[in-house]
Amino acid sequence: MPRMMPLPRFMMLVLPALLVVTLAGPLRAADRDRLEAFLEITGFGVALDSLALSAADAPRMLGMEASDFGSDWERVASEVFDTGEMRNTALDILSQTLSEDDLTHAAGLYASDLGQRLVEVENASHMVKDDSGKRDTGEEMVTEMMRAGDTRLQVIKKMNAAIDQSGNAVRAVQEVQVRFLMAASHAGVLERAIDEDSLRALLKQGEAELRIELKAGALANAAYTYADISTEDLRAYRDALEHPRMQRVYELMNAVQFEIMAGRYERLAARMADLHPGQEL
Repeated sequence: MPRMMPLPRFMMLVLPALLVVTLAGPLRAADRDRLEAFLEITGFGVALDSLALSAADAPRMLGMEASDFGSDWERVASEVFDTGEMRNTALDILSQTLSEDDLTHAAGLYASDLGQRLVEVENASHMVKDDSGKRDTGEEMVTEMMRAGDTRLQVIKKMNAAIDQSGNAVRAVQEVQVRFLMAASHAGVLERAIDEDSLRALLKQGEAELRIELKAGALANAAYTYADISTEDLRAYRDALEHPRMQRVYELMNAVQFEIMAGRYERLAARMADLHPGQEL
């Protein structure tokens, strides 16, 4: 059995809901330009682009290293996690699920002065390649806030809770794991086949630990990401995220993001089966 998935960067983007929900009043296909603008103004497009960085975690999820898949690994990974394709997939889903009213509300928030400053720091954080360094720095910030009794820490915690009010983060991560590992098993990437029921049972055993780790990771990520945003502005952001419309928008965006992630990992598993050290495809 491959070891459990390390906490890759996709867990540090936004806490996920798993299932794509259909909202009232879907946008017409003719409004695709508005959706593309939505990706830019909210920063969701960059969040999707950053999923490509998570491909580096795939071999470790199988207890392997990138070198085990030959010199062509980076090219294949970049083809599978094609940013243009991922954005198009998101647009296809959003065109059928995101309501006009919710799009307008979310776009209005992020078009504001505060919203644009938030998007700027979020985009920069998404594209940091040294994920471990970001985590370490964020954890140091959290520790310092705890020592100082800084109320900012509680603001960040409530902000993170607003992003995942349904508490589906653990289930979403587990489903991504299952879909990737089963795809790798069916493709013959692993020496021994995996039984899905056994895999799910094993993941269930580690669920409490994963829940704690996800919360800690999200806290460190937020501390790092919003370091240059004042506590007062973070309070305003928290309040905005608690609005019912933003709750629906985040639930949808997170669901889209994780569905795309799971699908890309399944594709990558199929390609990995044909990659070997020293082999070019």
